[in-house]
Amino acid sequence: MENEISYKIRGAIFNVYKHFGPGLLESVYIAAFQADLQKEGLQVRKEVPVPVFYKNQKLEVGFRIDLLVNEKVIIEVKSVENIAEVHHKQVITYLKLTNLKLAILVNFNVENINSGIFRKVNGL
Repeated sequence: MENEISYKIRGAIFNVYKHFGPGLLESVYIAAFQADLQKEGLQVRKEVPVPVFYKNQKLEVGFRIDLLVNEKVIIEVKSVENIAEVHHKQVITYLKLTNLKLAILVNFNVENINSGIFRKVNGL
């Protein structure tokens, strides 16, 4: 299931990048990306809040997933000069906290979009 979704996500990444190219704000890519994925028949939620628990206590902090596709795949969108190691770690932590298996980290601010797509797995 995740692999089928991942295939459609990659297609949407290429469509959005081909249309806009690099250099825009993350919010533009997220909105276009969401529209493309929904046209593909996928359920997409934007800025999904995820609660954080510590020793069975819900903390008054949390994080937001940029896009959550079919309640199965996390998409973290960046438009930065360079993806840092912390971005990779962040996505892996999101997977662990949500118990999901697949995330896609994508940086649209690159010359070749292939070099901006990173697949992260949690037990796949």
